[in-house]
Amino acid sequence: MAERSFKAEVEHLRKGDGDVFTGEGILALTKALLENGVGYVGGYQGAPISHLMDVLADAEDLMAELDVRFEANASEAAAAAMLAASVHYPIRGAVTFKGSVGVNVASDALANLASSGVNGGALVIVGEDYGEGSSIMQERSHAFAMKSQFWLLDPRPNLPSIVKAVGDGFELSEASNTPVMLMVRIRSCHVTGSFPTRDNKRPTLSVRQALSNPQKDFSRVVLPPMSYMHEQDKVKKRWPAAEKYIMEHGLNERFGPEQSRIGIVCQGGMYNGVVRALQRLGLADIYGQTDIPIYCLNVTYPLVRDEFMSFAEGKEAVLVIEEGQPEFIEQQLGSMLYRAGSSVKLHGKDMLPLAGEYTGQVMLDGVTAFLKEHAADMLPGAVLAPNEPKPEIPDLSSTVPIRPPGFCTGCPERPIFAAMKLVQQELGQHQISGDIGCHLFASLPPFEIGGQTMGYGLGPASNAAFDGGGEKRAISILGDGGFWHNGLSSSIGNMVFNKSDSVAIIVDNYYSAATGGQDIMSSRAKNDTKATNNPISKALKGVGVEWVRQIDRTYDVPKMREVIHEALTTDYKGPKVIVASSECMLNRQRREKPLKKKAISEGRRVEAPRFGVDEDVCTGDHACIRLSGCPSLSLKTLDDPLRDDPVASIDQTCVGCGNCGEVADAAVLCPSFYRADVVHNPTGFEKWWADKRKAVIGWLQARRDAKRLDVTEVA
Repeated sequence: MAERSFKAEVEHLRKGDGDVFTGEGILALTKALLENGVGYVGGYQGAPISHLMDVLADAEDLMAELDVRFEANASEAAAAAMLAASVHYPIRGAVTFKGSVGVNVASDALANLASSGVNGGALVIVGEDYGEGSSIMQERSHAFAMKSQFWLLDPRPNLPSIVKAVGDGFELSEASNTPVMLMVRIRSCHVTGSFPTRDNKRPTLSVRQALSNPQKDFSRVVLPPMSYMHEQDKVKKRWPAAEKYIMEHGLNERFGPEQSRIGIVCQGGMYNGVVRALQRLGLADIYGQTDIPIYCLNVTYPLVRDEFMSFAEGKEAVLVIEEGQPEFIEQQLGSMLYRAGSSVKLHGKDMLPLAGEYTGQVMLDGVTAFLKEHAADMLPGAVLAPNEPKPEIPDLSSTVPIRPPGFCTGCPERPIFAAMKLVQQELGQHQISGDIGCHLFASLPPFEIGGQTMGYGLGPASNAAFDGGGEKRAISILGDGGFWHNGLSSSIGNMVFNKSDSVAIIVDNYYSAATGGQDIMSSRAKNDTKATNNPISKALKGVGVEWVRQIDRTYDVPKMREVIHEALTTDYKGPKVIVASSECMLNRQRREKPLKKKAISEGRRVEAPRFGVDEDVCTGDHACIRLSGCPSLSLKTLDDPLRDDPVASIDQTCVGCGNCGEVADAAVLCPSFYRADVVHNPTGFEKWWADKRKAVIGWLQARRDAKRLDVTEVA
């Protein structure tokens, strides 16, 4: 169950000649694939292209009509390997995954694909997750294109440019027999706009048809001596063919006047920011008409020497705007100028930050610094005035608290780490490794569990060095998504093969929750097109894990604590794996809320559990918060002058999971938590009984109030 359904939007993918498509960049990419006769599509979900996989899944019926094969791959490596269909067959194929981490996983397949070359157009759509909105280490995919020598497109972030880049990518791939990477940043994926549509095209050769006439070519196999020939083929044939296609078809763009003493070179994805900076300086308008020449690199690799030197001719200085580091483009352009003996001064990271996202203000400051040095006369007087007061930007860091990511309200992973914290209070601190996924939030307060993470599905593998028979057993965390992605072989298989004596906890929330709630092999839902309901515990036993404990309700904190304690203290020597299962609360709420709302509107009786804190019982020591950290559990200051410390309080976002009460019980805290069931559309008897209880309670309260001492009368 993905976090968003695109069933309604998918109908717009049927638009043809003469129509106009309006929507998000993600949908535009899908439409462009269908218009360009793609034969097969695959990928692995991950921001910012998770929605692309969701769109493709929702569009399976349409793709089936066009004879297009779609596969939700087990990993990025599996997706990249799928492009092998384009090696021997003239079939256009496309796969998609998340930025540099996805390319990391897929690098083996991509390197082999780039070596052998392709006959059909092969497109890798990468969601570049760089900058302040990123959830990963800060790296660029550019290095992989350079390493393996496949071409890299970085289109301007508007729908017509993105759609055009898909067609250009396929044609460039076919013209140079080389796979092409199409990079779309976060803003490109979610930008909205319009573009004129074309009819969807059936592939010239479908994968179904290719099966009836198998092809093979030994020269494409990556083995010596063919692999040596592949390298020569790259530089002598494929590269020149790519440069020729780029120049003849104008894939890179030039804007502004032909003649100027200065110029700007930018990645396509940076174009909007560059124009906005110039607009703020009065040097461009909202339509992109600019007073400064811009050479926009919609193809950032390979760089075409003749094109750049033509742009630089007659200029005194050029500014390169290249987000991220190292400055691959700036170095290559500098090398071109040096070898040509050019006197053009090249600027880039000397006027812009070495690393970090190029936000609007960063871009403005860099362009202003460049113009001050080389074209001060073009700047407005206010910018040049040395004593002109700058508008003060308030420092909000002292008033707005840092908000790192955290578990959702009611998350079933929270009680797992509460139980681990309780066990460590008894047995002492343990060496704990984390993994990619929601459970990584446990490394933050209030749990502070897990000190490092090495990659998706690599939690237990990253603890392998600590499996040396020490006083305490090492603990590693692994998610269900990571387990099926890479963990079964690289982590669990590694533990079994090396007779590990450590403990692994697999957090099973029924979905690939961190990437948007997509189904995986162990999902409990029924999926018409995918094989679900494959228990993780069976897979564990299948690879040789003998000590397996399955917990089907993680909210049972005492049970979780008991099993973790057993795993850390048992005499059994060998891998110990705990599968802690409960449905992701976010997905559960997405599924149940509409059903409850409908039932209530139809007048049916619905119970909704809610939890609260008895203010008279709460002692205010806040241990419950330190062991739970639920966003709905906060503090409340009482009006009682004799109680200075705020008490715990549960707000209206509570989803009734019961974790706070379970933790309080397991940790033997104050019994201040209570449960109240809110009844919608109660029966007649329930209403009558509620009235009776209200009357009795009211009488008791009045009786108690009558016995209270009136201080004013005594005085």
